[in-house]
Amino acid sequence: MTTIVISIVLLALIFDFYNGMNDAANSIATIVSTRVLTPLQAVAWAAFFNFAAAFFFGVNVATTIGKGIVDVNIVDNYVIFSGLVGAILLTATATHLGLPISVSHAIIGGYGGAGLIKGGIDAIILSGYIKVLIFIFLAPILGLVIALFFSVVTLWIVKDMPPRKVDKYFRKLQLVSAAIYSLSHGSNDAQKTIGIITVILFTNGVLGNTFHVPFSVVLLSHSVIALGTLVGGWKVIRTLGMRVTKLTPFGGFSAETSAGLTIIGATIFGIPVSTTHTITGAIIGVGATKSLSAVRWGVARNILWAWILTIPLSALFAMLTYEISTKIGSWF
Repeated sequence: MTTIVISIVLLALIFDFYNGMNDAANSIATIVSTRVLTPLQAVAWAAFFNFAAAFFFGVNVATTIGKGIVDVNIVDNYVIFSGLVGAILLTATATHLGLPISVSHAIIGGYGGAGLIKGGIDAIILSGYIKVLIFIFLAPILGLVIALFFSVVTLWIVKDMPPRKVDKYFRKLQLVSAAIYSLSHGSNDAQKTIGIITVILFTNGVLGNTFHVPFSVVLLSHSVIALGTLVGGWKVIRTLGMRVTKLTPFGGFSAETSAGLTIIGATIFGIPVSTTHTITGAIIGVGATKSLSAVRWGVARNILWAWILTIPLSALFAMLTYEISTKIGSWF
């Protein structure tokens, strides 16, 4: 591989690392806020299952990202580089500000923005984008509704049990639900980087004439996202785990299980969903079982604005990067 290809792959892994950092909140916020595990124990638990996801669920999401968003015939190193820079700029900024954004949508926006400025609207595979846009709204709604239903059913099952006993059981069950969620997070989110790295290798002739995902890329991407989770974006964790609503072990279990099952279902069908949107919707759904006032809607509104702006801002950053990088490239 050339130095340029290696450099862009390393850039993709930086994005993967920030993905793990920002989304650490998704994986551990509930289990930390309920004090089932300490923060360090929680990130280690989440990181392990983020990596373990490499051995489950296939690579359908990676294939969607790789050839279902932008026409691979117009993709070159400038497009991939610009898309990654756009996504990293937005993700790094949001992580340091403590905003839980959709890192999935950051890379989709960045990659699409770079493809759009090079090849126009014809370069964009609209069916792939429509699928993503539908799930921007559908994923948090599914997370909320399933968590609400799950909470009501579970509350009915334990209604005659003493609260202390319920808390004791669900503290143990939350270890299982956190594992399910972290597994689902790794299965869907690491595949975004897998898809991008595979496109890099394919467009530079490393994979030959057939687009396929090497297992070495799968292992590498899952290792780096697990490392990012292990480091953790602590400001984001505080926002999602402690500021949206107050959770009990029962609530944490319901939110994680509901969100995890939703994401696993999307992964199996090759849909790149936002794990952030899904778990946030599930947390709000759990909070709403107590009362609507149990949800801090001001914090939720700030998160919603970050979601809305993710794709257009990352696309804008990618477009500017493409213009600058191609001009610099023409000088040499």
